[in-house]
Amino acid sequence: MSGPRLRTVNKAVAPFDCNKFPSKFVDTLAREIVYMMATKHHMSLEGNEWEQIFASCVGAEWKPSNVGLDDVVLDNCCWGAKTVFGTNNIANQQTVRLIAGRNSPAYSYGVDKITSEDPNEIGKMVLEIWNERVSAVRQVFKFVRTVVLVKAKDFSEYLVFEFDTIRYDPELYVFEWNKNNNLEGYDKTTGAHKFTWQPSGSQFTIIEEIPKDRWHIKIKKPELVDKETILQAVHFDSSWYDVVRNEE
Repeated sequence: MSGPRLRTVNKAVAPFDCNKFPSKFVDTLAREIVYMMATKHHMSLEGNEWEQIFASCVGAEWKPSNVGLDDVVLDNCCWGAKTVFGTNNIANQQTVRLIAGRNSPAYSYGVDKITSEDPNEIGKMVLEIWNERVSAVRQVFKFVRTVVLVKAKDFSEYLVFEFDTIRYDPELYVFEWNKNNNLEGYDKTTGAHKFTWQPSGSQFTIIEEIPKDRWHIKIKKPELVDKETILQAVHFDSSWYDVVRNEE
């Protein structure tokens, strides 16, 4: 039986469909990266920078969060933004390993001697900590996504994709301790490695598949702009600074 027809239904609509970024997305992204490459003597593109760039690309607001799931906000949608280095051939890369935060069963559940406990029980605790974070953000935002930037080691190529940030049912995974005493979670159906949790530091990582409809962008490397050229462009001189001395 199909669902009943209703007279009025208020359906929330996301700013755009998943991986269907706005028309100016690539142009804005390329501009930001080329600017960074032209002005940085040692190119880098880290988490906070990617958050701000992505916010600019989609017309959103950058609001860094301790939770890490809602750093970028646009209406009823929020994103956690992740950036990682890719393999030597990112065009054919199929998975990425994303740091998802620090989940501590010792802090949240008061568990001692963690590595001697049943790995499935510890794995359930680790996932429930993650699930609580996701639930808390979903109470505020209708749509919660993760956007990922995979960068080539020479910063000439990038993969960009997003996916819905979800809760994970612990019953769908089996956990075991590896030879380094780190906890690994595997999908019971496929056997695929999905999670890693490190007791030392409590770092939790999630292995995500890269979707086929990800964006693959190649960017031409610009000439590095000389520091003096920039200072001259802004008309820098001694009037730009003051020496403040403490009064006795």
